[in-house]
Amino acid sequence: MLPRADGAFHHGETQPRLPDDRVPVVLVVLDGLGDRPVPELGGRTPAEAARTPVLDALAARGASGWHLPFGWGPAPASELAHWAMFGFADVPFPGRAVLEAVGAGLDVPYGTAVTHAALRASHAHEGRVWIVGRAAAGDAADVTTLFDALSPVAARHGAALRALRGRGEALLTLAGHASGAVTDSDPFFAERHPWLRVLPVSPGGTATAETLNALLLDARAVLRAHPVNARRTADGLPPLDVLTTKWSGDRTPIPTFAERNGVAGALVTQTGLYRGLAGVLGTARRDVAAVPDVGADLATRLAAAEELIADGARFVHVHTKATDEAGHTKRPHAKREVLEAADRGLAGLAELAGRAVVAVTGDHATPSVDGVLHTSDPTPLVVAGPGVRPDGVTAFGESPARHGWYGQVRAAELLPLLFAHANRPVFLGHRATRRVTSALPDDPEPMPAD
Repeated sequence: MLPRADGAFHHGETQPRLPDDRVPVVLVVLDGLGDRPVPELGGRTPAEAARTPVLDALAARGASGWHLPFGWGPAPASELAHWAMFGFADVPFPGRAVLEAVGAGLDVPYGTAVTHAALRASHAHEGRVWIVGRAAAGDAADVTTLFDALSPVAARHGAALRALRGRGEALLTLAGHASGAVTDSDPFFAERHPWLRVLPVSPGGTATAETLNALLLDARAVLRAHPVNARRTADGLPPLDVLTTKWSGDRTPIPTFAERNGVAGALVTQTGLYRGLAGVLGTARRDVAAVPDVGADLATRLAAAEELIADGARFVHVHTKATDEAGHTKRPHAKREVLEAADRGLAGLAELAGRAVVAVTGDHATPSVDGVLHTSDPTPLVVAGPGVRPDGVTAFGESPARHGWYGQVRAAELLPLLFAHANRPVFLGHRATRRVTSALPDDPEPMPAD
């Protein structure tokens, strides 16, 4: 007979069996949620200024804090914040190029350096090359022709180009190079830095950097002389005459999400990055195409999360890019409006929090003011569920969350916190798995009966 978990005592024991009241966890990430005080919003952040009755009620029902993924100072990228949030902070990050390629359905070999490549427009000035644009939506035919011209260039350097879904983007695979530990040639902050020389960040990346620099210089010579770019110049269009690289890395075997955390995970995905995370971490996923109505979009994603829970997932990640995109417009009122729309779409969290632990936070701050992209400014964190005790905070936003019980929570601390509320805390005095997991494991390896 199976052991009972109904509180009954067993022979010779002085403590009852524990009832199984574990619940799932749903983490909603409003990308780039954090912000800075905005004068035109009365010195408030967009989250503080927005009307968010759903999130306010969730805060009153649960507990709050500040999510500072890597502490004060560093400006997190989404991929690195999520890598840590998902329990992999101490596992070497493979590079976003790997994730984007896996998310695009490409086969990424293990133990081979890869990088994300893109065709860019440039302007030479005082011996430096400045990036001034990228391929536009209507440039698809030119991009295809130029990539065809670059394929033999890549091959001469032992590399291969495979197109990605973005505008003029590709995966560059460097056969014969095991390490992708190199810097970006893409300046990223194009107003401040020129096209950059690739440098190794560890001894293993030295040969990779040398190959990439030679390949990129050869590619520029071919692109500058190509008839497509001559025609673009004559037509008043910027020539796509530079190939830049970024997000380099290499794929190595890593534990799955379930092995790392002890429970089955799942992602509701929209972009290649999160499809790639699901693929690399071995989680289930539901692909949901974004729609312009942010509220309707999030409601659909929550419905997909419910389906994933019904299919066995015990952790589900729900993500929207809309808040981050609004922050990048540098229009604070636009970000406030997006947050108000998102709040309407999260109405389903009220019922879900009666049978699951639900958390809402951001992966970083995307200020809607100032000349920065991402910052370490705090992002609100609110958690509610059957095992969450209210802490007295009754509103959503950075300032109210400052007074919550959690204080400052780093990305690596997030899952253990949520699993503890879900009655799934890993018990550190007992070892059921080779690795210490973030949650009490659901399926540790059993001893055979015979």
